[in-house]
Amino acid sequence: MIRGMREIKEFVSEQLGHETSGHDFTHIMRVVALAKLILKGEPTANEELVLVAAYLHDVADDKVATNPAAKRKVIINKLAEVGYDDSFIKKVFEIIDNMSYSANLKVKHQLSIEGQIVQDADRLDAIGAIGIARTFYFGGHFGEIMYNPRIMPRKNMDKSEYRKRGTVINHFYEKLFKLKDQMNTPTAKKIAEHRQQVMLAFVNEFVDEWNGLV
Repeated sequence: MIRGMREIKEFVSEQLGHETSGHDFTHIMRVVALAKLILKGEPTANEELVLVAAYLHDVADDKVATNPAAKRKVIINKLAEVGYDDSFIKKVFEIIDNMSYSANLKVKHQLSIEGQIVQDADRLDAIGAIGIARTFYFGGHFGEIMYNPRIMPRKNMDKSEYRKRGTVINHFYEKLFKLKDQMNTPTAKKIAEHRQQVMLAFVNEFVDEWNGLV
């Protein structure tokens, strides 16, 4: 096992074990598993950097952390305690800070291959059957309505606009349907093709039922 991985896993479990927005520890474990799968096709990538970033990517995120700056310090202290140096910690945060969908709304950040792998793994867990479940879970957590055909999906959003509440179904059009074409690695692109079809079928069925057509 890579050094410190057990301690990092336990740390993240403590931090996100009770999270109820869909960014909980089970999400982290799926992202780690997907990152390991993608790594098999990317032999030049630093596995240790990928896995550490995959475990930690949501701990200080402003969707789940009430004080992201303070949480960043907690992460830094934990990584230093485990034995990682400043250079490695900087690389971890270069991935975490630049991989999210909201961070790339206006400017697409050029990620290292390690960052691309973690980004792909995180985005894969946002789509498909589990992605559908997480979308409704997240929407319910923040009090969003499921659907209103009079409310159109938003376009050309910045992060501030993106963070405003919309409808759950609109989230598919505003983000999730776009992710397939934003995958970086061949493995992720292949997985995303199937998960995209799952989401398209679901949303079409949802709208038909909503309109009383089925």
